[in-house]
Amino acid sequence: MSYEGEEELLDYSDSEEIAVQPTVVDATATEESKDEANKKGSYVGIHATGFRDFLLKAELVRAIGDCGFEHPSEVQQMTIPQSILGTDVLCQAKSGLGKTAVFVLSTLQQLEPVPGEVAVLVICHTRELAYQIRNEYARFSKYMPDVKTDVFYGGSPIAKDIEKLSNKDTCPHIVVATPGRLHALVRDNHLRLNNIKSFVIDECDKVLEAVDMRRDVQDIFRKTPHQKQVMMFSATLSSEIRPICKKFMQNPLEIYVDDEAKLTLHGLQQYYIKLSEREKNRKLSDLLDSLEFNQVIIFVKSTSRANELNKLLCACNFPSIAVHSGLPQEERIERYKLFKEFNKRICVSTDVFGRGIDIERINLAINYDMPSEADQYLHRVGRAGRFGTKGLSISFISNEQDEEILAKIQERFDVKIADFPEEGVDPSTYMNT
Repeated sequence: MSYEGEEELLDYSDSEEIAVQPTVVDATATEESKDEANKKGSYVGIHATGFRDFLLKAELVRAIGDCGFEHPSEVQQMTIPQSILGTDVLCQAKSGLGKTAVFVLSTLQQLEPVPGEVAVLVICHTRELAYQIRNEYARFSKYMPDVKTDVFYGGSPIAKDIEKLSNKDTCPHIVVATPGRLHALVRDNHLRLNNIKSFVIDECDKVLEAVDMRRDVQDIFRKTPHQKQVMMFSATLSSEIRPICKKFMQNPLEIYVDDEAKLTLHGLQQYYIKLSEREKNRKLSDLLDSLEFNQVIIFVKSTSRANELNKLLCACNFPSIAVHSGLPQEERIERYKLFKEFNKRICVSTDVFGRGIDIERINLAINYDMPSEADQYLHRVGRAGRFGTKGLSISFISNEQDEEILAKIQERFDVKIADFPEEGVDPSTYMNT
């Protein structure tokens, strides 16, 4: 049987009408009295609490210390005390605030590994994000040698996945997967879900808004036990998608850190440059020459443009790499690793890197092509300025459609995006010392 149709995760438009009105518990209501420093993303100062105060397993506390984390972020502070008790969670918080660590630490805290039994299921919409989440589990479970985590996604041989799952010695306790591959493994009884204790969806709006992907998730969900913890996370969570998420849950803790109009990223300077299409390459070259940066990600609208721009940059002595969905799976992951490990400083990407990917040295994001919707802008520029650090984003505006998107972004997120100054930007304002 061919699984070819299940390997690629495509975007679908959702034509279903959602009539249910959600009950919103706005976490920001309790935050309004915080001082101005906190609004600027100086999260460390607002917490008297350290990770030790969550009463986590000693192995987890030790791993957290090795990573250099001392104080939980706002979203971690608000969520972890209840999530480690098995409470269902629906959480919206802007990019870079450590949402991944919430479910990784919570599931590891509750996990009691049994050989041959999958207890934790994490679903996300891209292979790179799945790979990254698997690495986060590896990082935090380094002192838990009995815990096995694996990642399954389309584009790699399904026979290898089946082999791992069928052997008690290699069967993971934690599975991170994309919906198409996961659905195939569950449908053909290679992955048994009768022992699932935690069911997690990261970037849940992207996974559930596409009707076909949602059906896969629903089929998988039905195979899991009724009694389990369900957690869903995203940076953007519209009022239409919230009731869909809540249908999977029982009395969830709802955390909406910052209301929808204020999902802008603190510490990130945002500018635009108006120019014609033919001027883009020269302007990009000038920016890469004149700006200081650790790593830069350049977003384009198609795989062909990613390839062409990458060739051009390399020819102009800007050694870059291109990452997009048209690459073979192994090559995609290899390029992701090159960039993540700082072997390359410039990455040209489609929106495959636009969500959830956490590469801490990125402090410059350039929209060579504007996204087609306002929400995607937030996910893109959120690659720079992660976790309250500083960063710089520049968007090229070359036609009326770009101008309309720019206006929507400013209205949607209540943010003023300024014209890029002729004299440039002082590096000290966006480079972390």
